[in-house]
Order: sequence, then C-alpha cells, then structure tokens
Amino acid sequence: MGAVSDGTQAGQTAAAVRTPVGRPLLSLALTSMMDAVGAHSGAVYLRPGEEPVLQMAVTAGLPRAFSAPWERVGLNAPIPVAEAVRERRLVWVGGEEDMARRYPRIAVVLPYPFALAALPVATESRVYGAVYVTWPGSHPPELSEREREELTAGCERLAARLERAAAENLTLRVESDLMDAWSIGGTADTLGTVEAARMVTRLPYGLCSLDLSGRVGFANTAAADLLGVPVRRLLGAQLWAAVPWLNDPSYEERYRAALIGQAPVSFVALRPPSDWLSFRLYPSTTGISVRITRARNVSEPKPSPARPGDAPTRLVSMSQALSLAGALTETVTVQDVVGLVADEIAPTVGSQALALLGARAGRLHVLGQHGYPDPHVVERYDGMPLSAASPGAHAVAHGVPSFFASRRQLERLYPAERSAPDGFAAWAYLPLIASGRPVGACVLAYARPREFSTHERAVLASMAGLIAQALDRALLYDVKHQLAHGLQAALLPHSLPRLPGVQAAARYLPATRGMEIGGDFYDLVPSRPLAAAVIGDVQGHNVTAAGLMGQLRTAVRAYTTVGQEPAEVMRSTNRLLIDLGSDLFASCLYLRLDPAHGRAVMARAGHPPPLLRRADGQVRVLDLAGGPLLGIDASAAYPTTEVELSPGCVLALYTDGLIESPGVDIEDAVAELGRRLGEGGDRPLEELADDLVGPYAAAEQRIDDVALLLLRAGDSDS
Repeated sequence: MGAVSDGTQAGQTAAAVRTPVGRPLLSLALTSMMDAVGAHSGAVYLRPGEEPVLQMAVTAGLPRAFSAPWERVGLNAPIPVAEAVRERRLVWVGGEEDMARRYPRIAVVLPYPFALAALPVATESRVYGAVYVTWPGSHPPELSEREREELTAGCERLAARLERAAAENLTLRVESDLMDAWSIGGTADTLGTVEAARMVTRLPYGLCSLDLSGRVGFANTAAADLLGVPVRRLLGAQLWAAVPWLNDPSYEERYRAALIGQAPVSFVALRPPSDWLSFRLYPSTTGISVRITRARNVSEPKPSPARPGDAPTRLVSMSQALSLAGALTETVTVQDVVGLVADEIAPTVGSQALALLGARAGRLHVLGQHGYPDPHVVERYDGMPLSAASPGAHAVAHGVPSFFASRRQLERLYPAERSAPDGFAAWAYLPLIASGRPVGACVLAYARPREFSTHERAVLASMAGLIAQALDRALLYDVKHQLAHGLQAALLPHSLPRLPGVQAAARYLPATRGMEIGGDFYDLVPSRPLAAAVIGDVQGHNVTAAGLMGQLRTAVRAYTTVGQEPAEVMRSTNRLLIDLGSDLFASCLYLRLDPAHGRAVMARAGHPPPLLRRADGQVRVLDLAGGPLLGIDASAAYPTTEVELSPGCVLALYTDGLIESPGVDIEDAVAELGRRLGEGGDRPLEELADDLVGPYAAAEQRIDDVALLLLRAGDSDS
C-alpha cells in the first residue's frame, strides 16, 4: 500500500526513508468496528494519493472474490462507498429490496438478503478512504443509534491514525484479508478433538466443513462415500472443484447465498447417473458446515414430457459470451441488433420471445420483436411515457433490471399487466445503458415460470451491457445513414429534364463503407440555345465531399446558364474550387450537346474517358484531350474536343467507381464495360442503365460510389 500523505507532502517525502506502520492498522480497525456492531463482513478502501478512485485495501469475513467487481472504483461510481466519500456521510442500505432500488449494479451480482453501512474515513481537511460493513438479512431495516455511533467513532479513530501516519511519514504495511475474524472459543476445552472425530465418523450422514473460501477443512467417511471422492482429495480443495458434478455456478451460488445471508440454505444435486443428494448448508462467520444425505424422494425421477416452446436452461460459457460479444460488434443497423438478439442471445439464455425497446423524448419506441404470437401485445409499448406504471418503462427510467419468476409476481407489482396478457409465464426486463445513459430496454419472455439464479442474472446483465453498446452504435448509424441519404438525394437531381433530340438515363450507387455518401455527381442542364451535361467526382466519402460536390454542380449550372463555352466553364469551376480553399480535388467531364447538328463538344479534367456506341453497334473509347484535376492549378487550361452525336449514338459517362475494383486492370474493366454497352445499346435506355450498373448494385461491398449518365441522340419520345 502506498504512503498515506497529502499532496503537499508528496514532494518532500519522495526521497525520504519511509518507516512502515508496525501493526495491521486497517485490519484491527475494521474488525473492531465489526465486533462492536455485530457485522459479519466488511472492507476498508483507501484513496491512493489524489486520484479520484478508491482502492480496496483489506477485507474481513468474506472472500475478496465476492467484492471483485469493486476492487477499484471511481469516486463517481454508483455504489455506497463512493457515495459515502462524495457526500461525507453514512450511507445505509437496509436490505435486498433497498439495494435493488438504489444500487442495481450491486444487486444484480449479489441478490442476497443483507444490510450494509458505508462511511467515509475522513478528517476535517482530507478524505482518506471509506469503510463498509454488512449484516445478514435478519438485521432490522433501520440502523440503530448505537450502531451509527460505534461506526462513526471507529472511522474517526481510523482517520486520525492515518493522519498521524502521514504526518510522521509512515507507510502502511500490506495487510492480509481476515477470513476468520472470530474463533470458536472453548470448544477444544469441552470436547476432545480425537473423540469428536470418532463421533462424527460414526454418523450415518455426510458432514463437511468449509472455510470462507469454500475449501474443505474436514470431511467424514460418509461424506466421501456419498460424493464418490476420497477424503484426501477433498481436503484443502473447494468442494465444487473437487467434485466434478458439483462444478456448476448454481451450486457455488448457494454457498455465496449462505455466507452473505448468514442463513441455512438447501439444494439437491444429481450425482451421475441417477443418485440425488440433498445438501444443507449451515453458515457462521467462520465458515460453513455442510450436511449431505440421500434425497430419496427424488432418487429416481421420472422424466417429464417436453412441452412446446420449452428450452433447456443453459448457462452462457465464456466462449459463448465472447462469441456473442464479437457478433454484436459486427451489427450495423438496429434491425441487425434485433435479429442477432433473436437468433443467438435469446435462445442461449432460454428465452422464447423478446422485444427491443428504444427511448426517445421521454417515451418508449418499439424497435423490434420476435416470438410473440400477437405483435399487438408489444405494440402497446410504442409511445408509452417513461413515467408509466409498466416494467418496461420502469427499467428504462430507473436503469434497474426486473426479474419476474411468474405472472403472479408481475401482476402484484404492475396490476395493469392483467389487461394485456402476452401468453408467457416469466420475464426479464433489462435496462440498456450505454455511456451512462439509457438507450432502451430488452424484454425477455419465458414460456414457463422461472427462478432467475444469481449466475443467470449476472449473465443477463452482462448481455444487456453488450446489447446496449451495439444498439447505441446502430441507432447512431441509422441516423447518420438517413442523414447521408437525405443529403445525397438533395444534392443530386431528383429527375432528369426532357431535352429535344436527346434521351437520358442516370444511376447512382453509394459506397457500402463509411457513411455511404460520396462526391460523385451528374447533371443535365437544359440551357439555351444548347443543353449541357456534366459528370464529376470529388474525392472522399463524407459530408465534406458531398457538400463540395453540391457547390460544384451549382457552379457548373450557373456558368452554363450565363453562356460560357465548355473550356471556360471548366476554367471557372477550377478557379472556384481553389478559391474555396478546400484540400479536395475533383475530376469532371463537361459536354455541350448539339443533337440538331449531330455533335457534342467536350472538356475533360482528369476524368475517365467516355464511351461512344454508334448506331451500328461499334463502341469506341473517346480518349479526349484535357487538363488536370480541378483544384490543383489555378492557371490550368482545358482544351475541348468535338465528337460525333448522330441519331442512334449512345454516350456513356461514368465515374471511376464503375471500372475500379481490386485486382482488375483498368483497361480490362473499360473494355468489359464497352462490350456490355455494345451488346445492349439498342435496348431502352433505362434497361441499359440497369444492365451496366447491375454487377455493382448486387455487390455487398463497394469501395467507391458509382455514377452513370447515358445519353442517346434521337427523338426523346421514342
């Protein structure tokens, strides 16, 4: 443990020789407080330096593993010790229900009947840490005045000692956890150990003694015979580790429940192949005595017939959890999340139906459901205010999970649920919390009544955390997706104008990576006396590229409308892009159309060459003269070229997304595009456009967006 010193002394003592405190200060203070108030477990936290965290220093009465999730906690954490430090007051949690309501994260991991008090260890000038102590669930719901005074005085004494240690430049020794705070006094004096062992050996039932870590300290012969494991293999080992068929989290949970609740706990377990054994656990502050007998009433159970919709209770293994977590990271849209939860997570935890609810503007919204025979049962959540007396609304509004083992439990707390039965018998309502804020709730429904074990609650809470992160990303993606497509739709022409003597068709395909928005654009400008066509590509696939594309398209329209020649339109657009100060470049191909005279005048700025299909089916790549990309050189010139546009000719203008793909040579891709244009050039232009972009429209992955503009000389009504 680091030195107990304040920030002003840190520099002075860094090089000093530090003297360790000579006795276990923290352990003695903790056990003294526990003894004074009759608590059965506790821990001391210290604040290391000025860090906004609390670090567990020593525990007593229970294994440290029980508090493992809270070994190191931030001062803003929603747990009692952190709250005690933040508010410099005693925090009292009177029982299981109080814990679930105020500190659901703890209740999910430790859903046992126990009371807890947390206090700051502080002087007037500084907070050194905190202490918590716990009692069994039999403790009265209120802390007595005497207990309050004893705990407060104990923490004040500990704070004063820590202050003196800091002033004297003393460090704290690393102290061991106290698993046996009290000894059983007098037993050895009244009952000889040899005779005691003989007596226990003669008993017809099994007896084991477990320490607070679950390790076997004693087992009689009957216990070894019933468990099927020799005594020598039991001693020193944890019971569920030494006996393979007891290696189940549900049995370990019973041991935890007995220790924390300090009340007897019973369970039965099947010793393969067909022997049922009954276990009775008698806890104390020093360990657990276990009585083992044959459970004859279930020694030969008859298998019950499977019912429709039943699913085996399965505990999620680490490999399953990692697999599900990996699958959730791959989801993109909200419906992806709904589908994955329905197909993989719900069956894994034995659920027969689920509903995924989102929270927006103080109301619930149904994002998806699966397994409900009547979807209207779920639709009632849509638009429900978070203040409604409903378990779904309560889970979102308060961030507290709710588990209902039967319909009776559900209707006792939420009478309104009687009016909308969903056909199921048990439910888990899991709040979905991402980045500290509620994004919704996951409702899991079960066909039969179901007791939710500690392990299962912990698994469901963990799954809810993963689902929440995936859902939060998916909701954000869907918003961005809608924004991107709305922006793209606003910047591209809604439709192409009808031009005399020219037919036109266009297609646009977004990239499938990033925001699915890009800088590809096309336009048809019905100016007089001659119309114009343009296609271009601003580098990038983001909002900046799309916005710049909109500015260039507007500029080209303006320069065309005022009558500039093709070369001048390109020069003006180039200067505009440079004046805008953007770091992005753009390629562009501009045409002035003159179908009446069977020609078109083109100017090109680093854009892929267009394809011309003549009426006889011959296709030619128009390798036009041109200038550099727009946005590079303010003095660049863009020469023009006149090309044939006689009736029946088809011009194909496209962006590089249509011809670029990994591992394919550009010239080969252009040749393939020309072949398909030659074969289908006589078809209606809309069909030809679909054919040319078909392979790209069907692709799951497009690294670039695609724009295509087809122009055919001839009667536009033909």
